[in-house]
Amino acid sequence: MFFDQSQIDLIIRGSVLGLAALIFVTLLIRVNGLRSLSKMTNFDFVMTIALGSLLAGAAQATAWSGFIQALIAMVALFIGQWTSARLRKASDTFEDFAQNDPVLLMRNGKMIENAMKETRVTQSDLVAKLREANALDFDQVRAVVLESTGDISVMHGDSIDERLLKDVNTVAS
Repeated sequence: MFFDQSQIDLIIRGSVLGLAALIFVTLLIRVNGLRSLSKMTNFDFVMTIALGSLLAGAAQATAWSGFIQALIAMVALFIGQWTSARLRKASDTFEDFAQNDPVLLMRNGKMIENAMKETRVTQSDLVAKLREANALDFDQVRAVVLESTGDISVMHGDSIDERLLKDVNTVAS
């Protein structure tokens, strides 16, 4: 025989608990909405990572108490995210506290060295993002923004609508 009784128990327990936790997370996402796994704010990003960790913990639980605790923690994360989103919508003060401002790294083909230094973005990082965005000419790059989520947005073309840069932090060059 290839497996003894304890190995079969581990396989079944891991499979059943992992699947049950995955179904539970899916239900929470359906209740809370599509924004649950978005990466719109730094809070959302941390939520997604923590949710994955809790899902893994639930699948590896060796006792019911550990499994239930992981599920309760998942519910708490969703409640925290929902509450944070409501507070950010209701209060500019809370939004300013809870969210980083996006930072302008490049404007009209020129890199903004002070902003890059302050945000620890290297020239090679920025050039890689330009290539990724299919920017073909520095002079056609209207703006590059380090978003509050850590993503880098590249806007290139003949012109830019200034409304796209509203509330973007411009570090003095």
